[in-house]
Amino acid sequence: MGRWVTRFWENTHEGGLRRRDRRSGKYRAYVPDPLVGAALVLSPSTETLAARAETRVRALGALPDMAGIARFLLRSEAIASSRIEGMAPSAHRVALAELAQQEEVRGLSEQARAVARNVTLVRAAVEELSGARPVTVDRLLALHRSLLPDSPEHHGIRSTQNWVGGSSYHPLDADFVPPPPELVPDLVADLLTYLNGATHAPLIQAALVHAQFETIHPFADGNGRVGRALIHTVLTRRGLLAGMILPTSLVLSMLSNEYVGALSRFREAEGPGGPGTEPNRPGAVNPGGPGEQGRPGGRDAWISFFLEAVVLACDQAERISTELAGVREEWNESLQKWVAREGGGRALRKDSAALRILEGLPGAPVLTIATASRIYGVSRTAASRGLETLRAAGILATESIGAGRRAYTARAVLDTITWAERRLASTRFDTRVSAPTRAVPARPAQ
Repeated sequence: MGRWVTRFWENTHEGGLRRRDRRSGKYRAYVPDPLVGAALVLSPSTETLAARAETRVRALGALPDMAGIARFLLRSEAIASSRIEGMAPSAHRVALAELAQQEEVRGLSEQARAVARNVTLVRAAVEELSGARPVTVDRLLALHRSLLPDSPEHHGIRSTQNWVGGSSYHPLDADFVPPPPELVPDLVADLLTYLNGATHAPLIQAALVHAQFETIHPFADGNGRVGRALIHTVLTRRGLLAGMILPTSLVLSMLSNEYVGALSRFREAEGPGGPGTEPNRPGAVNPGGPGEQGRPGGRDAWISFFLEAVVLACDQAERISTELAGVREEWNESLQKWVAREGGGRALRKDSAALRILEGLPGAPVLTIATASRIYGVSRTAASRGLETLRAAGILATESIGAGRRAYTARAVLDTITWAERRLASTRFDTRVSAPTRAVPARPAQ
């Protein structure tokens, strides 16, 4: 299952660095086997788990308010995927940064804007790559450019060696070294051929596409976020969960150590003497250990881990569905009280701007008059009236986004994202019971 190739690193840095960062020498890069035509034998337990996970995913399509949940999950998934990369702006700042893609918003950090671009990336992975047209290299590169629009030096398939861990200046001490650059184009072509097919069940295919992409590491930057977005591309293209985002990144961020170990197992050989027995770094420990006769191979181990993460993601999607239903109940109660108090008891028309905006708040929790007018196809006057109605009812709050300009924010939606992030930072799903495994956003104000 793959092979190691030896290359020599010639360090060109002459001064200004520590001696250990100026080293030259041999290093080992891993080249995975192609996916197309590769044999795949799963253990009985993994096959049983695959059937259970697929049943759970398909059941999500029957959740009430699926459209609202889908838009909410898209944003929370993109934020969680960015947190794995160390980007940690609040859900509130990310929502403002999304708004800034359409109009001016002052005071935003570059990190918030980067995460907002990841929301666009995940949406494109689901919407633009989910049709019948094959996913080509050009379409993959366009997806990558949407993530890093201001970094043209990182666009395109990499032409240099990259690595994970160790020194920033050489790969000699790296935790993992992906394939040499001259081998990457053919490996990407094989990956996309496999992605465009249907050799295996959707969840198995998504697991293999993600692991192979992360192993190839075809870009200079942004591999993790693109690789996680491709999970949603596969599941949407295969019709397993049309229109819905599975919150896999929320779960993978909680299981970060297990995730790295499972990817290492994916790169193992089926038996002794393969790549799993000889790490790149002298003395390094392979989290999975070498393959053993009669034991399920590395791909089986990775797929089993991925399927368990999918089941946990289904649990979280169902919990989020329940939480959003509770938020909607509170909104409806607040609006009814406002109508009774200010509207003379007359119910709002079903096609009123206020009710249309209310329906879409899980997917668009921060609005201006201009964005509400555009999203819901109403006049600016109607949009203003609808937003002010929801503000007066206590559903929306206002905040300044620049001189003389304000946004309307549904804090209940953003707080639900934050609580989900905090919950998924703990292996017991409660930071009061089990300490978080990573940095978590602050508790929402009560």
